[in-house]
Amino acid sequence: MARTSFTLVMLAIAGGMALVLGLVGIYGVIAYSVSQRTREIGIRMALGAGQRQVSGMFVRHGLVLAGFGVVLGFTAAQWLTRFLRASLFGVNTFDPSTYGLTVVVLVGAAVLASYIPTRRASGLDPIETLRSE
Repeated sequence: MARTSFTLVMLAIAGGMALVLGLVGIYGVIAYSVSQRTREIGIRMALGAGQRQVSGMFVRHGLVLAGFGVVLGFTAAQWLTRFLRASLFGVNTFDPSTYGLTVVVLVGAAVLASYIPTRRASGLDPIETLRSE
């Protein structure tokens, strides 16, 4: 039993590290995209786009990335549970609450990782943004 518990703890640690790496990756992609499109953000805001519209544009991009990750992860999880079936005690290989909670955590984390760089960029003064280029 100790060997199985150790294996599951190590899998949980690996899963947590994968979540952190995924968050850093999404944050990096969105932050880079925002930095490359600073002029566009300035023009949009100068023409009347609100902070919510600009933020929404980049958060949607982050959600698309997270959506692809969730679909690929769900597919991989369904395939890999065959190998973990012997280690699961009292849990079905397809536990809807576990998958649902995982999707909620991942999508919530993706929204947060997308919103932070976007919030910073949409708070800039449009005139200063256009002058700096």
